[in-house]
Amino acid sequence: METVRSRFLKVFRGEQPTDRLPVMEWASWWDLTVDRWKGEGLPDHLDKTGIKQYFGLDIDQQLWFPQINPSVKRPPHGQNWISNPADYDALRPNFYPQSISYDRELWRQISDRQAKGDCVVWITLEGFFWWPRVLFGIEPHLFAFYDEPKLMHRINQDNLEYMMRCLEDFCSICVPDFMTFAEDMSYNHGPMISKACFDEFLAPYYRQIIPHIRKLGITPMMDSDGDVEPMLAWLEEVGMAGILPLERMAGVDVARIRKNHPELLLIGGFDKTVMHCGEAAIRAEFERLLPVMRSGYFVPSVDHQTPPAVSIPDYQLYLTLLREYCSRAVH
Repeated sequence: METVRSRFLKVFRGEQPTDRLPVMEWASWWDLTVDRWKGEGLPDHLDKTGIKQYFGLDIDQQLWFPQINPSVKRPPHGQNWISNPADYDALRPNFYPQSISYDRELWRQISDRQAKGDCVVWITLEGFFWWPRVLFGIEPHLFAFYDEPKLMHRINQDNLEYMMRCLEDFCSICVPDFMTFAEDMSYNHGPMISKACFDEFLAPYYRQIIPHIRKLGITPMMDSDGDVEPMLAWLEEVGMAGILPLERMAGVDVARIRKNHPELLLIGGFDKTVMHCGEAAIRAEFERLLPVMRSGYFVPSVDHQTPPAVSIPDYQLYLTLLREYCSRAVH
């Protein structure tokens, strides 16, 4: 008998489950979406997992490891914290907490549910593009590859060592089924850095941590928005196993990816902008995805958070058709 976890692991091995593909929502929903749904009857007290149970989704459990001590407030998104090594030295005591903060007893319980097949477990680490961007700010970060190369390497080395500690700590309690590096290093016209910058500033650190991740039995993936197709070969070179969320509005084509990267793991791919457009539009989108769903190595899901234009009836219709096509993909 298949379980939530057995279906997921079979897809990740390129196999097909006996009954259906996973019916999952990796990215959840905008806060505005949840607010709308509460006005439409969604119980107010539900947390993220409770909402997934309410809609009958397969359950996944995610833990995101921050590099910043919990008591420290991050700057507003995109604004810079540092400009030079002296700034980093001054702020560094606030980063890479020695006592990694998460509810260990809760994750022991989740590990038990994972072992029974009731859920999929994954973790997220802020990657070697993402974390320096948090520190430098969005635009200064892109200049920092040229203006502060030594500091960029120092930040990524510190981050690498922190990631290793996070993995060691968490895996003593629960071994994730997969993990993502939060990067967001593409936009709608492709990667925001060159292959040369990737090779110099990111690849050396991926090449150190990814073999360790694989040795632990965890599948490494990247989370990047935008048009990721030009950089997929870069990721494969450093040992990355997969990519999400595959945003259709950025021109990402899962069929083209599958042709060019036959065993790359894919999560997402469903164009979120058609979710409120009725059955014909939703069905047409699933027809586009179906050949790749049948090819293996693909968990279909929304290509980012479900937007607030989507009502509860819209979302329930989407899920009804998702279940239909996840069954058709294996029969």
